Amino acid sequence: MIDDLFANVSPKSLAASPNARIDELVELLQRYGHAYHVLDAPIVPDAEYDRLYRELEALERAHPSLKRADSPTTRVGGAILSEFPEVVHKVPMLSLENAMTLDDAVDFDRKVRELLDEVDVVYSVEPKMDGLAMSLRYENGILVQAATRGDGTTGEDVIENVKTIRAIPLKLSGEFPAVLEVRGEVYMPRAGFDAYNAKMRASGGKELVNPRNAAAGSMRQLDSKLCAERPLSFYSYGLGEHSAPLAATHSATLQVLKSFGFPVYEGVGTAVGAKGLLSYFEKIGQKRASLPFDIDGVVYKVDRLDWQAELGFVSRAPRWAVAHKFPPEEMMTRLLAIDLQVGRTGAITPVARLEPVFVGGVTVSNTTLHNFDEIARKDIRVGDLVVVRRAGDVIPEIPRVILEHRPSDSQPTAVPSACPCCGSALNKQGEEAVWRCTQGFACKDQLKAGLRHFAARRAMDIEGLGDEIIDQLVDRNLVSNQADVYALKLSQLAGLERMAEKSARNVMEAIERSRASTLERVLFAIGIRDVGESTAKTLTRHFGSMDAIAAADLAGLQAVPDVGPVVASRLYEYFRDEAALAMIAALKANGVQWSEGAPMQKIEGVLTGKTVVLTGSLSSMTRDVAQAKLEQLGAKLSDSVSKKTSVLIAGEKAGSKLAKANELGIEVWDEAKMLTLFEQHLQGS
Repeated sequence: MIDDLFANVSPKSLAASPNARIDELVELLQRYGHAYHVLDAPIVPDAEYDRLYRELEALERAHPSLKRADSPTTRVGGAILSEFPEVVHKVPMLSLENAMTLDDAVDFDRKVRELLDEVDVVYSVEPKMDGLAMSLRYENGILVQAATRGDGTTGEDVIENVKTIRAIPLKLSGEFPAVLEVRGEVYMPRAGFDAYNAKMRASGGKELVNPRNAAAGSMRQLDSKLCAERPLSFYSYGLGEHSAPLAATHSATLQVLKSFGFPVYEGVGTAVGAKGLLSYFEKIGQKRASLPFDIDGVVYKVDRLDWQAELGFVSRAPRWAVAHKFPPEEMMTRLLAIDLQVGRTGAITPVARLEPVFVGGVTVSNTTLHNFDEIARKDIRVGDLVVVRRAGDVIPEIPRVILEHRPSDSQPTAVPSACPCCGSALNKQGEEAVWRCTQGFACKDQLKAGLRHFAARRAMDIEGLGDEIIDQLVDRNLVSNQADVYALKLSQLAGLERMAEKSARNVMEAIERSRASTLERVLFAIGIRDVGESTAKTLTRHFGSMDAIAAADLAGLQAVPDVGPVVASRLYEYFRDEAALAMIAALKANGVQWSEGAPMQKIEGVLTGKTVVLTGSLSSMTRDVAQAKLEQLGAKLSDSVSKKTSVLIAGEKAGSKLAKANELGIEVWDEAKMLTLFEQHLQGS
């Protein structure tokens, strides 16, 4: 056996050309490294691996032009960056909805079965690792990009750091698509975490707080040599963009990825129905403490990929997957004080200041108390011994007080009589639980919060305009609203504390870049209460321009899909506020431009009044695009087939919905008929 393994190192190999020998050594070391780091089944002694590795290093030093991009020597790091390049995900990296209870998991299965109209559904099931999501892009089998999730749409390319993770293949094996993006989790094994901290203690270095933060922090190192010192690993769990299909199910896809050289957790499996999901949850929960990595729950995914496509997405999460979280961890600590924070809408949020306590993998020293009704309901008082609960990435909370340890002189927590920032009287509307300062941006804390929201990545994306700069701009009365940001001068920024001229120039350049934006970004950025990203996109699509939104009456605003009476009222009031209109006019005057367009016009008489169900996969466009076009033609879309269904449009691999439509005698169209309708009635379709 040993003789067979060392047959690769023959006199003929040693006498080969440097180019051929480098190729041979790279292939050998990749095979040995995969066996050691991914399969956990070493096939050569460490000394032999090291000998071949040193030979490769020597050859690369002697012939630097021959060094391959997938050489194992690139894993030691060395690239030092000034920043990470941005990456726009061609397939968004979506978050998952959470199931916090057993009933939530059962409800997830029920909704899936109802939407698919199926009795039983097979799910792929896997542990939910507590690490950092990563998207690895391979072109012709070579790793060319490694992107973080970021905001789901835009992440950062951290490929130099990812190359140091030996469990991640630099080159794929087998028959693979020309373009392949593999999604997975970068994590730090518990044993590696403990060993690293032991090493730091011995040398007087800084210890890591927990494995998850260690993984995330490692990927943020600008010097990849520092990342290479961290014992990181990787498990793959799905796909992003890929130029050819791999399999018909998610579970089969993972096995294909395994054949390419990716690590796949051996505990990934399948389960049928809610009973199977809960059984897997219990099984993994029992093994949780003995697993070699931290997890905070399990993930359920509909296994059939065509069913995943049929279920689609809601907001920023897929309908076909859910994260079932483990019960939260709890610890006790002392409540030292209750501070008050003022948000951009004037909301007064009480914040608990705690004696620091280590819970759920992090040290918690403060947490929100939400509102004063919540404080009264739980009877939370300064000086109390309280329970702090944290689960995964969920914000810590105080679920209850330990009354037996309450100080004898404690006093109930009173609602403040005035804004802690500007001293103005507070107001609470109707049954709303939140008290608010009504001074708007005349209150400096509201202005600061509004500017932070305005400059955020998902809004105007003004990189470098952070909390410290905003605080100084407001405190020095250099800005009084969002539009004033675009009137700032370089000398004003350079005059701020801890702001060198170069940093000031960078912020000015970021402000300049943000002048060109889109209507939906501006709508979100200006901070209209209850108008988030999704609503801003819907308004843009419906009205097409800021002027049209501003001119709409309440009835017109409520006619927008997903805009109810409360949000319609917020919009109506905002666009009749003189200060708000003046600010929007000032944005334009200061050179801010946003792309607008004609609103989506519904064409009466084609599908008006008809309920349409779309099922199966489409070859000519995505389901989202098709649904938008159908809505433009007046259709009311539904997820399920019933007697009220007017038309079923059946794509490829249409299943039970098609059978039910035939049974009920409902009109059925194929994709070609739908496209013909679009060509006849939608210009440019």
